[in-house]
Amino acid sequence: MNLNNTIANNLKNLRNERNLSLGQLSELSGVSKAMLCQIEKGESNPTINTIWKVAIGLQVPYSKLIDTPMENAIVIRKPDSKEQSENNNSFRSYCYYTTNPNRNFEFFKVEMEPHSERESEGHAAKTHEYILVVSGELTLKYSSSEYVLKAGDSIHFDCSLPHTFINFQDTLLEFTDIIYYF
Repeated sequence: MNLNNTIANNLKNLRNERNLSLGQLSELSGVSKAMLCQIEKGESNPTINTIWKVAIGLQVPYSKLIDTPMENAIVIRKPDSKEQSENNNSFRSYCYYTTNPNRNFEFFKVEMEPHSERESEGHAAKTHEYILVVSGELTLKYSSSEYVLKAGDSIHFDCSLPHTFINFQDTLLEFTDIIYYF
């Protein structure tokens, strides 16, 4: 599908989802009703500035108008994830989703063997981490504090700072980890 058709389909779908008429969207975006109509029909090659105005009017990211919508669900099986391990395989990380122009986060499942730890010097500036403990108990040392999280507990923190994951327990620790890039 060419870009103009992608923009046309996305614009029409986003406008209809919000129950907006072309006139209402024109008022919100500052783009004429006639131009919006031409864009929706795929008869116009809108400028970047015009797409930005429409995106702001719809209150969506610019990429929502230019990206091809996902047609099918994406399934990633554990054996197909990107596995990395360290500390004699006591810390295993499975990356299911990497960052890309449409996704500014990474999604991991982490497994830590009993009585193991992993230190992180910190990630890029303005990076946050979201953790949900699936099973076991995670001790997180962060910014001169220590947090103990059990299955079902979650924590969010600025991971540009050093932090340490510790499994003091006799059982395997499993948690999901989302690293979000601002």
